[in-house]
Amino acid sequence: MVEHAQHTPGQRATRPPYPTDAPFAAIEAGGTKWVCALGDASGQLFARHRFPTRSPQETLAEAVAWLRGAADAHGMPQALGMASFGPLELAPAAPYYGRLLRTPKPDWSGSDLLAPFRAAFPALRLALDTDVNAAALAEAEAFARQEGRTPRSLVYLTVGTGIGGGVVVEGRPLHGLLHPELGHLHPRRHADDLDAGGTPFAGICPYHGDCLEGLASGPALHARLGHGLDAAAPDHTIWAVQADYLGQCCAQIALALSPERIVIGGGVMQQARLFPLLRARTRHWLGGYLDRAQADDGIDAWIVPPALGQDSGLRGALRLATMAAR
Repeated sequence: MVEHAQHTPGQRATRPPYPTDAPFAAIEAGGTKWVCALGDASGQLFARHRFPTRSPQETLAEAVAWLRGAADAHGMPQALGMASFGPLELAPAAPYYGRLLRTPKPDWSGSDLLAPFRAAFPALRLALDTDVNAAALAEAEAFARQEGRTPRSLVYLTVGTGIGGGVVVEGRPLHGLLHPELGHLHPRRHADDLDAGGTPFAGICPYHGDCLEGLASGPALHARLGHGLDAAAPDHTIWAVQADYLGQCCAQIALALSPERIVIGGGVMQQARLFPLLRARTRHWLGGYLDRAQADDGIDAWIVPPALGQDSGLRGALRLATMAAR
């Protein structure tokens, strides 16, 4: 959602006299790390700053301080786009607009992400969306460059510290009652999903236990294994379990949202061998119901890693900023 500078009632809002080459600011606000950057209208990023997520006060203060220094060095940005972990209040008329809602991240529930930037840069236009919606926006633009047309719909799924999903429809991020929360769908339990004691793994989500995030996120894998997926033996059952849960998620996404592409990123997905495994499980769970090439022989081009690599969220934040400036 975009926040514009205030103006006197009855007067026409005017844009600040920015030079045409003034930069745009982008922030990817994650539960583990924040990345701040400046960029230009073409989508190129520069002057990056990465730092670990700490308390809300410390983290936001460092982001504001960096942006102030970057503005001194490169010029005041035309707008700031922030792509944040959630859940977020994105309805501008809501009393808690711009705040994190009930999040598993300790101490962050209720944090106002926009207030420190409003206070430090009163004339700066601000745009906020979820990190995964922003990533979906950037990946949709990458799709358009590759295919020569804008996708009618695209889903970006991240599998890392948490699991989240963003949706872009006709070039716009999807909002509604809240925003998509695909990481909290409930998959069917895999028979071989056992903890170290040999009992069914309970899941780690503090709200749902065995939702997708509770079963297939990085911390959920570590809770079973005592280490990350990268250290699991190739024949360990966890590969089949993880692929099955992700395949179920992709099948449910396909049936509910019918996206032209499903992009899956995040730290867990750095294990590239997951892709053929989860594609096979997606086919299994679809059961031949979708009579489209993408769900059969074309699945390798339908369920894919990010075209923008690790920059999808940050490039999406930059895109939010350029949209806000217009």
